[in-house]
Amino acid sequence: MSGTRTDTTIPAPPRARARDWAGLAVLALALLLLAVDATVLDLAVPAISADLAPTTPQLLWIIDVYSFVLAGLLIVMGNLGDRIGRRRLLLIGAVGFGIASVIAAWSFSPEMLIAARVLQGVAGATLMPATLGLIRSMFLDPRQRTVAIAVWSAMAGGGAAAGPLLGGWLLEHYWWGSVFLVNLPVMLALVALGPFLIPESRDPNPGRFDLPSAALSMLALVPVVYAVKEFAAHGFGTVPAIVGVVGVVAGVLFVRRQRGLAHPMIDLNLFGLPRFRTAVLTSLLSVFALAGVLFFGSQYLQLVLGHSPLQAGLLLLPGLAASMVGSLAAAWLVRYLRPTIVLGAALTVAALGSAVFLWLTGDAATSTTPFILGFLLTGAGVGVALTISSDLVVSSAPVERSGAAAAVSETAYEAGIALGVAVLGSAVMAVFRNGLDLSQVPADQKAVASESLGGATEFARRLPEAAGNDFLMSVHEAFVNGVHLAAIGTAAVLLIAAVVAFRQRGA
Repeated sequence: MSGTRTDTTIPAPPRARARDWAGLAVLALALLLLAVDATVLDLAVPAISADLAPTTPQLLWIIDVYSFVLAGLLIVMGNLGDRIGRRRLLLIGAVGFGIASVIAAWSFSPEMLIAARVLQGVAGATLMPATLGLIRSMFLDPRQRTVAIAVWSAMAGGGAAAGPLLGGWLLEHYWWGSVFLVNLPVMLALVALGPFLIPESRDPNPGRFDLPSAALSMLALVPVVYAVKEFAAHGFGTVPAIVGVVGVVAGVLFVRRQRGLAHPMIDLNLFGLPRFRTAVLTSLLSVFALAGVLFFGSQYLQLVLGHSPLQAGLLLLPGLAASMVGSLAAAWLVRYLRPTIVLGAALTVAALGSAVFLWLTGDAATSTTPFILGFLLTGAGVGVALTISSDLVVSSAPVERSGAAAAVSETAYEAGIALGVAVLGSAVMAVFRNGLDLSQVPADQKAVASESLGGATEFARRLPEAAGNDFLMSVHEAFVNGVHLAAIGTAAVLLIAAVVAFRQRGA
């Protein structure tokens, strides 16, 4: 009987070769491109405010319209990469991102800069799902794939860490537009090396590209994020409410359409997997926290504590470096602990870091250390969480649908960035405006004096010395109170995400 026995042993997946690891380094350049750009812009906010004089809504749009557009297009671009080739889409996006960066660098009005950021969002939407989708197809061995994703996530932290240092140096020696030009060398290296080191991959049987699904996905994501932003900044309004309802209706129609398609844009069955749902939700909430902290943290360090852009970059460096180290450490931790246990613990650490921001004041002597410690804990926790959540997402999907699955993960990532800046940034500014002492400000100048932290700081310098000092103290106190509210909200969001992760015991 032994001669008739069938060997049912499943062959081990092929292991990655040296060329694949070299290709991973090139893919990491694409993520570096996006990560550097994000944190460089945070430090440039005061300089942009002084030069272009944007209103607070315009300033928020400059920061987050990129993420709005990117989030709206990620699902579409992820599916497009599955069809035309992920490497091809990656290279097209790199060229487009470089062109948009040049336009942004020489913008001469807030409107032009917002338009350039929209173009960056369109190009960026081609880069992120392509990188993660290519990793899924290049690294079939689960342990190697976890390490590759850890390197991919660490590059996000490394780029974010390099951004403040590079941006701080550029802002002290050149004009604010130079922070966008750092993208060009990275883009050129990606375009030069990509065709030789990255293998092309696509879905061999993708089915028909469904234009109505593409339109519905964008019509769902962008209006909902916009409505949340407006509610956070200005409270309930009829127009944002109508826009939000349009987004929700489009989302419902999108889901219904996906259920009836033989080749859906998003495989909704993936959301039936507990670890997939957990990964997407925790990715969104952890990035929500990190993006909000970076947005108000860079302004706090420069305009409240009085640090230069380069000094602010150095103070942000420990937390961003901790995010990079945490990303790499995650690949080691999951060898000994269940991924969801590691994920929940990491989110708890990040929540504790956010809570430390409650000890911040307007005094640099007593607040610099708490800021560094709080951001270090937040960065380390989020770094681990992003590696685990990204790995859970891509490992849940078949190889041929890796681009679409990666797009879901990146949509959560970018939506988290947009919402973090919009909600936490708007909450800080709402408390800031309500807490300002405008008793010594002429009635016709109150709107200017309370428009933004940068505007209020500049206005204080134009007042007589005594009145200016009093008003500046009020400005700092009001902004710190807003930071405290954002810290409480961030800690609560991260703890909720941690509870969700811990409850997934089987993953």
